[in-house]
Amino acid sequence: MRSDLVFGALSHVSNRYQLCQLASKATRKLHKPTTRLQDTTNEVLVRFHYTNPGTLSQVSAPAAARPIETRRAA
Repeated sequence: MRSDLVFGALSHVSNRYQLCQLASKATRKLHKPTTRLQDTTNEVLVRFHYTNPGTLSQVSAPAAARPIETRRAA
């Protein structure tokens, strides 16, 4: 049942509003058009039960954003 999934996900997220916000964002990113939206939502809640969604690693900065070293003439 989905209520069991919600209570399991609340073990990592203390605020229900925050859980809803994180779950909706994750569902939008993980949803595949060939699957039901309900199944994707359930999968997200199962993932939240086993991992803390607030501590997911961030994507590193692209190489273009890093400073480029320049050589000076001797």
